[in-house]
Amino acid sequence: MKEHLIKRLYERLHKSMPDNVVADKPLAKLTTLRVGGKASIFATVDTLAELRLIIQGVKDYELPFLILGRGSNILISDEGLTGVVFQLGVDFSHMVVEGDEIRAGAAVTLASLVQTALRNKLGGLSFAVGIPGTVGAAVTINAGAQGSAMSDLVKNVTYYSTDCRLQKVGIDQLGYGYRTSRIPKDAVVVEARLGLSLSSTEIIKSQMETNWRRRKASQPVDMPNAGSMFKNPDNDSAGRLIEAAGCKGLKVGGAQVSEKHANFFINTDHASAADFYLLMRSVAASVEETSGVVLEPEIKIIGDWSYASR
Repeated sequence: MKEHLIKRLYERLHKSMPDNVVADKPLAKLTTLRVGGKASIFATVDTLAELRLIIQGVKDYELPFLILGRGSNILISDEGLTGVVFQLGVDFSHMVVEGDEIRAGAAVTLASLVQTALRNKLGGLSFAVGIPGTVGAAVTINAGAQGSAMSDLVKNVTYYSTDCRLQKVGIDQLGYGYRTSRIPKDAVVVEARLGLSLSSTEIIKSQMETNWRRRKASQPVDMPNAGSMFKNPDNDSAGRLIEAAGCKGLKVGGAQVSEKHANFFINTDHASAADFYLLMRSVAASVEETSGVVLEPEIKIIGDWSYASR
């Protein structure tokens, strides 16, 4: 039944945006872990009109959808996704500097945002150096590092809801917490306004270099990884708990707990998504057994995993 719905939706979308829609798109190369199956339908969404077509389409056919930024912070099943996966494109890639604020489209990478802030002598984003991903994802999950987070900077966020309306939400309504916000899970962030602080090129560069050195020294930046796999529990760190449980260096297939930072898992040798999924389960079980702490995944785990348990 779902295959019939997928076919009908593909035909509908392909008719309206033929250059931007493909069927059975492999996703592994679009994720930083380099794993994952195919998307039944994959689209590049360049305009709000195209976004409306996608959202209305998945609603009409009751199919799931996934917004894919730069593919970090996510683990997609080897079985892929029976639904629509899309990335935001042209109309969501703008950056506008207005005094000490930047309006950034959701498709803008954090790396580009950091460089734009530097060129305009705007401080406050140095913590984001080396964080993979896009503005849309970062403001949704409240990405952060070095004791700072996106919630320190966000003024407002504009998102597209599943009832096909644009909504602008101020910081007081975003309900930011540790790696969380009140942005609806099925909303599509299209833009964020960030408030920064006037600084000097020298000071910003120095902060950026310091943060990059720290990241490079403590994280496996030269190996395929998704970022932190688990959220830090209150008053502790997932990395410390995983190491204390004796899991540093643990391997399942081609997936391994990094020797550099135990809360980073790396793809050492053609790993499958199942390798990472089973490694996460094994590590979480060991931590619970040794410390009594139940670790909560920080990455999004997408798709059907019944095959991985067989």
